[in-house]
This record gives sequence, structure tokens and C-alpha cells, in this order.
Amino acid sequence: MLTSNTSFLQSVDQNFCHAMTFLDLPEGLAERIIQCNSTYTVRFGVRLRGCMYSFTGWRSVHSEHCEPVKGGIRYAPNVDADEVEALAALMTLKCSLVDLPFGGSKGALKIDPREWTPQELERITRRFTQELNKRGLIGPGLNVPAPDVGTGEREMAWMVDEFRRANPTDVINARACVTGKPLSKGGIAGRTEATGRGVQFAIHSYLRDCRTPGILGQRHLKGASVVVQGFGNVGYHAAKFLSEEDGARITVVAERDGYVTKPEGLPVEVLKQHQSITGSILGFPGATSFAGNMTGLEEPCDILIPAAMENAIDIDNAQRVNAHLIVEAANGPVTFEADRALRSRGVTILPDLYVNAGGVVVSYFEWVKNLTHIPFGLMERRRRERRNYTIATALERMTGKSFPADMRDEFLEGGAEIDLVRSGLEDVMRSTWVNIADLLEARPELGDYRTAAYVTSIRRIAAAYEAIGI
Repeated sequence: MLTSNTSFLQSVDQNFCHAMTFLDLPEGLAERIIQCNSTYTVRFGVRLRGCMYSFTGWRSVHSEHCEPVKGGIRYAPNVDADEVEALAALMTLKCSLVDLPFGGSKGALKIDPREWTPQELERITRRFTQELNKRGLIGPGLNVPAPDVGTGEREMAWMVDEFRRANPTDVINARACVTGKPLSKGGIAGRTEATGRGVQFAIHSYLRDCRTPGILGQRHLKGASVVVQGFGNVGYHAAKFLSEEDGARITVVAERDGYVTKPEGLPVEVLKQHQSITGSILGFPGATSFAGNMTGLEEPCDILIPAAMENAIDIDNAQRVNAHLIVEAANGPVTFEADRALRSRGVTILPDLYVNAGGVVVSYFEWVKNLTHIPFGLMERRRRERRNYTIATALERMTGKSFPADMRDEFLEGGAEIDLVRSGLEDVMRSTWVNIADLLEARPELGDYRTAAYVTSIRRIAAAYEAIGI
């Protein structure tokens, strides 16, 4: 039996093996799918502050049933090879689940970014990129990194620039070697918000499905209480969209140094500004702060969104979690045994494979944009505007009334890149939910959404391996 000391990799493997019991795969194929193909460890030195510092990084390629492989790179002081392999496995499953043409990969550098200046981080990142490039672990058709914990647009811009320097004959498609770049470097509108937006669309899909119990019988989020653990990029955007667009109350936001709470709802944007100025969410005016207290995710709520690190909910604290719906915005925030304990109490869990897939979906859009060299909407936007104008004019003539002024501009808009990205992401999240829910309805013995998601994903991976004769 797993204990509270179960590692992230063990928990992922346990979910894999559980899902495999519902599949009838050819002998040896299950093992092939579960195993990580390769993990590369790179060690390199960078001269900084008058001396040589050594750094250790990893890049795991979990599955090459589909290429290129895709997955983020995180900078964290406590990362290790097992964590990277677990994340790479989840990337394989995630890409398969949302039907993207990628295998799974993941990378990491053992470093605390807060200990280095931006100039020093740039030198370290460029050296790491050189090491990845020498081993064929970065490239538009080979291995495509993206941001993760501790990295962002800035690091991706450094990486793509270093890749172009090292590959001067591949400048045409070089920008596609990473995703999550700034717009000025070939990025795509909506990538920064993508994972948080995907969380919102996942909840919408769940509530829209009449087969689900909803949230205490409700099919909307207005007034629903939400606890968010982790106020980085994903947690912030998810909280922002759910509160500002859907009317949910963000009653608790928890971070590494404690949590803040306000029963009537925290103003997310103002809280983010406070965090940017002070370096902490604690001390936010009008809210109650609990410094050094890590139990914020145990506060009563309708929806709990763990958006920080893996294993945030384990067998020890699962019994104290007081939520009706858990939406896994982080990778592996609920351990295998905690998942069972929570479901035995009637808690519904929307799995990470599905919920946080928004980032890789929009990364795919960016990768396609870089390879086609055509901005989204360029070929269609003005035609749509003319068509919509014609429709509006016809309606005015038929009814003898003017088109409502408050709707006219939005109706006539042909669709900016951000609108098309959001539309594409919502379509993927909706259709993926239907696949998961339909399978669970057809095979109730699967028991839960996580197992249904794993089975859906593994089936596709198995079909890809069999198609190529493996």
C-alpha cells in the first residue's frame, strides 16, 4: 500500500497500472507504454561571480510513439530525475488525451531562480540550451520545450535565440524549437493564460454535462466558493477568470508561506498586485492572513483547485479536505491513495491529464503558427467581418430596427488571434470531456474520471505503437 511518503513517480505509475487492468493489450505493450524511453542527465559549468558554478539538468523522453516530443522545463531547487520522468509520463498521456501529435517529454534544472540575477540566469539558460542541443534534445521536429515552474517567456526567448545561434542553417523553422515565447519572438496570444483558461473550460464542461451532479445541484459558478492553492501563473489566471467572468467567490488563496482568506471573495487582480509589490500574498488588506500555515487547502469550499506542486494532497491530509469538487490544475497534486480516500467520501475529482492540458494545447497552436509562418486569422478575419456586416445590415432592413449598439462591435469583429486561440482551446476541452464522460458512462466499472482519462489516452498510444509495428 502507498503511504504518505509515496513519490510522485510511484503515484503516476500506480495510476498507470490501475488503468491497465481495464485494457486488453498485446503482451509486452503495457510495459512499453509505461516505461520512460530515456532520461538524459547533463552537468555543466558556468563562470559567475568570479568562480565556476556547476549545474545539473535533466531531459526525459517518455514516449516517441509520436514525434516531436513535447514538455516543459522547470527550474526548481528540489527537482530530481524521478520527478522529471513522472512529469514526462503525464505529458505523454496528456498529449494523447487531447489528441495532439506529440509524444511526452519533460526537463528540469536544479536551481533556485531567486538566487540569481536575470543576467546570470540568462547565461545559465543559454549553457543549458547548448547542452540540450548537442544531444538532440531540442528542435522543432525533435523535442519542443515550454515554460513550467520557475520558467516563463523570458527563458524561452533565451532558449530559442541560443538554438538559432547553434543552428544557423535552420533559421526558417527555428522559432518552433520552443513554445511559450513572447509575442515578439514568435509567441501566440493567449499562451500565458492558457492553462488557467483551460481550468475554467474544464469546469464549464463538467457543469454543462447533465450526467454530472454539478456543484450542490448547480449548473453555474455564480456564488460558488473556491479555494486556490498556488498563486503562480496557473492559479492566478484560473482564479481571475472564475471570479471576474463566472461570479465565483475566491475565498482562500494559499501559497508556500501561508494563506489569506475572505469569505465574501478576494479581489484576485488586486491581490496579485499586492503579491508583486510585497513578494507575498500575506498581509493583504481586508483579508485574514495565516502566516506559515499550510492548511489553506483544507478550508471548506465548493471547489478546491490545487495549482501548485505534486503530492499536495496525500493520505495524511485527504481526510481534512472539505471540498465537493477538486479540479487538478497542477500535475499530480493528489496521490493515488488520497484519490481513493477522497472518492470514498463522495468527492469528485477532475484529473490533471485533462484539467491542465490548456497549456500544451495552446503550445500546439503556437508550434503550428511558427511552422506555417502565418498568424492565426490572417486569411479569414476581413472576410468574416464583411460577412457579419452583411448579416447585420440584412437584419436591420428586415426588421426596420437598428442592430443593438452594445452588441454591434463584437458581432462585426472578425476574430483576433486571442479570440481564435480561446475558441480552439474551448473546443478541445469540450470534446475531450465528452470522450472521458462517454467512456465512463459506457464502462461504469472504471469508477472515476481519472481512470477514464487514462484508459482513453493509453488506448490511443497503444494504437499508435501497433500502427508502426511495435
